[in-house]
Amino acid sequence: MITDHYNRNIDYIRISITDRCNLRCRYCMPEDISFVGHDKILRYEEITRIVQILAQRGITKVKITGGEPLVRHECTDLIREIKEIPGIEMVTLTTNGILLQSMLPKLLEAGVDAVNVSLDTFQRARYEHLTGKDACEMVLAGIQDAYKSGIPLKLNCVPIEGENTDELSEFFSWAKRKQIAVRFIEMMPIGYGKTYKSVPSDEILRQFFEAYPDAYRLEKSLGNGPAVYYSAPGFAGEIGVIGAIHEKFCNTCNRIRLTSEGFLKLCLYSGEGLDLRAMLRGGCSDEEIAEAVTNVIERK
Repeated sequence: MITDHYNRNIDYIRISITDRCNLRCRYCMPEDISFVGHDKILRYEEITRIVQILAQRGITKVKITGGEPLVRHECTDLIREIKEIPGIEMVTLTTNGILLQSMLPKLLEAGVDAVNVSLDTFQRARYEHLTGKDACEMVLAGIQDAYKSGIPLKLNCVPIEGENTDELSEFFSWAKRKQIAVRFIEMMPIGYGKTYKSVPSDEILRQFFEAYPDAYRLEKSLGNGPAVYYSAPGFAGEIGVIGAIHEKFCNTCNRIRLTSEGFLKLCLYSGEGLDLRAMLRGGCSDEEIAEAVTNVIERK
């Protein structure tokens, strides 16, 4: 078990396997952003080696992210290999859903435990405006196929003032009709996100309770992260809120992050961490890497 300075048990890692994406969302990755060279991105064998080392120290849950992870060739092979590592109990995926329908059979075969799909609007024209691509129908088809497969599924929506807040009731309705968790994530003032106005989580909940006065908070946890979940009578699914700005959940943080370039980040808001790529390619042993990781996490 790895514990940090505040005795929090760190058992969850989010791994970005690529910085590339097949969308150009306005608040995340517009057209003018540049990508790093392929030689600087961790190879799959390097990622699995890191996970093997961390699993021996108590990491049990892995989230595969990007960029868009499904654009990286043979990413399902990586998921399968991570699933086979002793000590790893859960491997989940966050995707924009563009390639979900076509890759779902391989993802299920690889053993992915759950899928989170990012979707900020159900409207085709608005989707193209926000993401730069006319692909809303592809994403909805992928969500539908994933839902039919029975794999645990969550929708991640970033409410943006003046962009999609008029669709909140439709997102609520999805959670009512389907056995799915619809989560609202506050926009973080990072990078291009600074230019947009976030909608606070308490405003989301105000509208939810206004629409469903008998709604209630769920005491059980539905995932590995900081989301707080709610439901209402007659709901098949749940509503979740992640108050990345207005809610304070640092005291329960159980995660670390690995960037696509191999930098182990202790916190999304902090530059502190460890360059694991340099250690891997510099010939360090597993024991040296494990000790360095343990030491840096103790400072989290």
